[in-house]
Amino acid sequence: MSHLNEMKIFRLLLLFNIISSGLMSRACDLCGCYTPQLEAMPEMEPNAAPQWWNGFYGAVAEQFTHFGTVQIDGREVSNPTGQYENSSITQLVAGYTINDRFALQLNAPLIYREFKRPEGFAIDRGTESGVGDLSLLLKTVAFHFTSGGRREFDLSGKNPVAIEHEPDLTISAVVLTGVKFPTGDSSRIEEEFHEVEIPGAPSSGIHGHDLTLGTGSFDGIFGGQTSVRYKNFFAEESIQFTLRGDGSHQYHFANDLTWDGGPGYYFVRTRQTVAGLQFVISGEHKDVDRFRGKPAEDTGITSVFLGPRILASRGHWSAELDVDLPVVIDNTALQVVPDYRVRGGISFHF
Repeated sequence: MSHLNEMKIFRLLLLFNIISSGLMSRACDLCGCYTPQLEAMPEMEPNAAPQWWNGFYGAVAEQFTHFGTVQIDGREVSNPTGQYENSSITQLVAGYTINDRFALQLNAPLIYREFKRPEGFAIDRGTESGVGDLSLLLKTVAFHFTSGGRREFDLSGKNPVAIEHEPDLTISAVVLTGVKFPTGDSSRIEEEFHEVEIPGAPSSGIHGHDLTLGTGSFDGIFGGQTSVRYKNFFAEESIQFTLRGDGSHQYHFANDLTWDGGPGYYFVRTRQTVAGLQFVISGEHKDVDRFRGKPAEDTGITSVFLGPRILASRGHWSAELDVDLPVVIDNTALQVVPDYRVRGGISFHF
């Protein structure tokens, strides 16, 4: 492939990432499965005698979100009671690469929520913690392309030594399909049956559907990841769509679309070490939920986050850390919306 054609492909992939990042979306605490970006790992020396356990990988990911701004239909209003929610989602990930096309991955979220909210003329403070909804994913490599790699031999010694040069251009696309199981406790949703508005009392933006650990439904997960690298420049995009099933307690969560991605640059890239910085646009779009067959008006939201992401890897280890700040939040009715979000993860492959 000529250098001109390589550059055309790179520009088209970069344009695709920019267009995809123009969607609108919020960070949902009950969806969005962490998937380690193993494609960004440095090229490792091939194992002369690969064993069955070489396909395993594991990861731990954290997402902390502070909800402290009260909005009505996208407009910020006063928060006289200081209501807030701190949400921490820790995902434990175990995966196995079956071959160069397929991998299976299990995600187990551990959830901790701290909150303060008005309850009539009183203040309710509390915490909620436990295991969330487990997810099983199948990752399928739909497309992989490399160009510019070469092998040369060092003849200066007694015996020729092969030297591998990694490709200048790599492009990959991975399809995600999976199912989420109702393993998280959904008893908090029962609060929806007992909510009563008291005239003159401050309104709460934190409800049972915000504090629940699970949806009580079997859900389908569909999505994909695309990545392109040209020398030290790269762009990545991931998208996940959650198709909700029938939930418990007559509560049905709306389908959800989450995504993130953007361009970046590797300041260090060797066969053993990678370090880079990425500009990330992320978010989610969700329609209103349904309770007892009627719309739950205070549940729809569309938002966009911006922030930097640091990527690093050494040997079999890789890590990432990003800080997300909201730039657009358009919600329905009265809700407590995010002020900021911090995400990070560390993964290991055998």
